[in-house]
Amino acid sequence: MTCVAGSLLALAAAQPGFAQTGKSGVTMAGDPRYLPEQYFTITSALHVDMMNNSGTLPLHKGTCNGQTVWYVITDVSDAGAARDLGVNFAPPIANLLDSPGQVQTVTTSSLPLGRTGVEFAGQPDFSPMRRLLPSEKGFPPLGASPGSMGDIHYSSFVKIGNGRVVYNAPIVATGDGPFDVKTHKNTQDRVTAIDTDKMTVDLLFVRGFADGEPVLYLSFDDSDAGSSVIERANFAPGLNTSPSPNGGKDPSMSARAALFTFVNGQTHKASPPAQGLNHVIIDGHNDEDASLDNSGLMESLRMGGDARNVLENFPTLSDPKMRAQYTPLWDVHVGEWSPQAVARELNVAQMDANQVRHLAKKGWVTAPGGSPLGSANIVVNCPALAFTDQKPLAPQAPKPKNIP
Repeated sequence: MTCVAGSLLALAAAQPGFAQTGKSGVTMAGDPRYLPEQYFTITSALHVDMMNNSGTLPLHKGTCNGQTVWYVITDVSDAGAARDLGVNFAPPIANLLDSPGQVQTVTTSSLPLGRTGVEFAGQPDFSPMRRLLPSEKGFPPLGASPGSMGDIHYSSFVKIGNGRVVYNAPIVATGDGPFDVKTHKNTQDRVTAIDTDKMTVDLLFVRGFADGEPVLYLSFDDSDAGSSVIERANFAPGLNTSPSPNGGKDPSMSARAALFTFVNGQTHKASPPAQGLNHVIIDGHNDEDASLDNSGLMESLRMGGDARNVLENFPTLSDPKMRAQYTPLWDVHVGEWSPQAVARELNVAQMDANQVRHLAKKGWVTAPGGSPLGSANIVVNCPALAFTDQKPLAPQAPKPKNIP
């Protein structure tokens, strides 16, 4: 297992003549600060800055009840629209259409979304102050208060009129500025820069793993109040009614895929092997606001201070059927290493979902309290952004039976 920074430095060393001019006009000549564009899954991204832990996406303007809102597009359920927009193709989010309240209907004069102005039915309130009070062990925290929550009409998942194409189009800022990118009173808690002239927004990404490889993803919504604080995401309680926990009776009708996180992974160690919710709170400056001025936070994230969760799939998988199961909606499986595993120091960073499932089958990992590992019915909206070393192509182990 290689850390992200190490992977990029190795890449730069292996390609001393590498030079690339990004869509933003930034020149990257042997500079590991900027991830090469061929590593992006959201191909419309302007650049991915590994020093500032951010991805720069095109910004779109809309309105909601007379107020200006600003949004991004990261995923869509239609393959043609995904190609046109340069975003992730995510067929499962179309399954949200049959779940009440999961998709908001927007109004616009042209297709696809984002070409002209959009009228939203609902929007988030970014004005609450995000607060987290760590415990001695990090997780669970002593207290947590979300930094934003959508109104009753808001969802990041939208459709145009009577259409059946679903877009993941989270609102990331409201109003006409100036925009608060330090304490986030009118921006999402991961917005580190916004430019309404150039129509770009910088979003703090998350480092994690998928199918044995280090990856980057974005985080917008979380159905659990406490988890949304740790994720720096919008509190969206309605997401926990999305189909379906543990894939449901018919996985083809689910809008979710599994994400594995841990409550008692290792901490205070260079990555790997640190991983988990306790790690991100203790080592990732999680109780602080995310801003470019917070050098301690930025350094901790560069060194692997994220929870480093494990995603079940990714848009780059080589098997077309598996690739078509990619979704930005993740069914969170909260794992706890057994006392025996902790005693043997087995609680190191994991990189593959099926390998976590095999650990659960052996009894090394359970749900908190010792019950079988499975869905916690916490759902997060976390779109894939990029991979940082090798492209995730396939699970590193077969999926064991009877382990969701």
